[in-house]
Amino acid sequence: MANYVNKNIIISDLLQIDEGIVPILLGSGMHCIGCPSSWGETLEEAAYVHGINADELVDDINDYLHSALGVEDETDKAQA
Repeated sequence: MANYVNKNIIISDLLQIDEGIVPILLGSGMHCIGCPSSWGETLEEAAYVHGINADELVDDINDYLHSALGVEDETDKAQA
């Protein structure tokens, strides 16, 4: 599966990719996404502050983007 984001992405950049990411962040306990100071943080920094596993969050976001964008990568093609 393609990785669209990593834990070094800035929150403001992340939110511009797809608005469907917002419920993922909120569901993980990251309720400060509307806070202006959080927009300059990396996903990893924000996850740390909230006690969230950044790697799991990145996986959840990439899983969502993979299904939302409907893009097949080489692994998907090999399994077909």
